[in-house]
Amino acid sequence: MAGKRMEELCWQWDLAADIHLTLRTKELKMPIYKARSPLIGMRRYFVDLLTALSNCCNLWPTTRHLAIYLFDLLMDRYDITVKDLHVISFVCLLLASKFEERTNKIPKLEHLNKLAYMCNVDVVLNKKDLFRVEMLLLEKFNWNLCIPTPAHYIDYYLCMSIGENDLQDGWPITSPTQIKAFLEKYAYYFLDVSVQDHSFLYFRPSLIAAACVCASRLCLHISPAWTKELELLTCYSWEHLAQCVEMMFIYYENDIKEASNIEKQVTIKHQEQEAVGNLSHQATTQVLFQQSSYHPLAQQSATFSEFQWPVQDLCSAYRNSLQAQRPSSLLAGSADSSLHSYADLQDSLWPSAQMPIAVQVAVGTEPKHCISVAYGSSYFSSP
Repeated sequence: MAGKRMEELCWQWDLAADIHLTLRTKELKMPIYKARSPLIGMRRYFVDLLTALSNCCNLWPTTRHLAIYLFDLLMDRYDITVKDLHVISFVCLLLASKFEERTNKIPKLEHLNKLAYMCNVDVVLNKKDLFRVEMLLLEKFNWNLCIPTPAHYIDYYLCMSIGENDLQDGWPITSPTQIKAFLEKYAYYFLDVSVQDHSFLYFRPSLIAAACVCASRLCLHISPAWTKELELLTCYSWEHLAQCVEMMFIYYENDIKEASNIEKQVTIKHQEQEAVGNLSHQATTQVLFQQSSYHPLAQQSATFSEFQWPVQDLCSAYRNSLQAQRPSSLLAGSADSSLHSYADLQDSLWPSAQMPIAVQVAVGTEPKHCISVAYGSSYFSSP
């Protein structure tokens, strides 16, 4: 990662402890996530969409995590159709970028429409409708977007992620700077893991950030797994972090298995190509010694199948399978009286407001990060 991020420099200020305390106070007032959306099965699909869009716009992790959390709040409070969820995902990313990014980094409307086209998302936004949905969401958030996420804590906790007395594989650390760089990559990997499953929303954001650092130390075989300095800094002990860390390692193992399967498939495909090449070479050798039946005046034609992007096909199938799992009635409204419809959400500000935006989506999701370093399960038996 070229250069230090602005957030990392921020934590070096004398006010870092006060900022951390303020964020910890705010997270105590965050709403309780209930996972009651009838379209909860499509959450991962939209998380991948927001991740891909934020990466294309080169936005900070704090922006991406805030956008995903705003999306989760709306999805949990209201029964919103799939059609409107795609528009809201763009608006959540735009609001988060306006709060977290510099002015010159905020995505422009033309850029968002271009990204939607590049991602094969048939969404065309205009200024009038975009402004209307922005005002609608800001009203529902009480104009308060200062919401802490795990990404807001991670750099502060990484400042003390490596101590002087730490050991790696039982030996003193000879290059703390290099080890800390590796640990930072692991921490941001686990930070991305934490948004993949809505179960992580039951933990406090600061606890998730601390668990990312703890899981990274385990991956690098650094002992002790959790130091007294980190416990005093984060106010979390090993007992507080164990459950969250274990959930992260479940995804970590799945990524390793998936990477191993992909590697095996590539190897098998390469071997098949070599076998076909050898057969083709043998057939060519035999043909060279046979009388040719080719006539120079004969016209030969070749047909080519239309090229299609495999990621689009995969994501389209993924989307269709998710939609097939739910009755079509769920897209129109919810039977749960605790959830409000998206129409009610609109009518609270504009009784006659309508969303004249047609949406048809087949998004190419961002590939997962895969880290091929295994860990020992014995770390969970003792701190």
